[in-house]
Amino acid sequence: MRVVMVTSFFMMALQLFQMTPPAQTQSTSPKPPETIYLLKPAHTFDGESGQLHDNWVVLVRGNKIDAVGPANEVKAPADAKVIDLPGMTLMPGLIDAHSHILLHPYSETVWNDQVAREALSLRVARATNHLRNTLMAGFTTLRDLGTEGAGYADVGLKQAVNQGIIPGPRLFVATRAIVATGSYGPKGFAPEWNVPQGAEEARGTDELTRGARSNRPWSGLGEALCRLSLGRGRRCACDFHARGNETRRGSCA
Repeated sequence: MRVVMVTSFFMMALQLFQMTPPAQTQSTSPKPPETIYLLKPAHTFDGESGQLHDNWVVLVRGNKIDAVGPANEVKAPADAKVIDLPGMTLMPGLIDAHSHILLHPYSETVWNDQVAREALSLRVARATNHLRNTLMAGFTTLRDLGTEGAGYADVGLKQAVNQGIIPGPRLFVATRAIVATGSYGPKGFAPEWNVPQGAEEARGTDELTRGARSNRPWSGLGEALCRLSLGRGRRCACDFHARGNETRRGSCA
């Protein structure tokens, strides 16, 4: 059986990232024209029909997909850079809706030690590798649900990706998780010690509201996928952790 090599739009995004210099935050020069690429794989999977399409092409303008379809229907500009992908199948990038880029396998280091003993700089360095490896694995978008004791480090990592400093997928971040008081860790310490937790503790409506509102400096960076009624006419956007006892920071109105 012939093994068909599979690439994806994420690989093209990575190539375009490497070809494009980092954006300058302060510049008065005119914006350069967007580079246009025409990707020509052997097969294309669009995620809609459930079938592979032969002789399809993908037109990319800047960092956005402009058109996908049969080669005789997609009109590419004359100055488009053609990238041939013989024998390869092109597919959309994947999305991971629940990740923790600032953690690494517990078989390497248990969770308590990662949160309480590993320096923030070490965790950020690991996360930089995680972002690159995740992109190379085909994921172009991550929804990261909490830094597990690393504060707002996910915001800086998101900004580093957006500014072209490091390679990585598009990030939607939650910063510090909000958890019920006494439900989280690190645990196992004498009760007289006030041990920093891997998430922000809150008890009752007022503390939960205050914790969510404290994220306003990072407005737009946290994701809200459901709404939790807090009573008194207030509603707080939040997201539930899979374990059911943990809500993610959003924005309250």
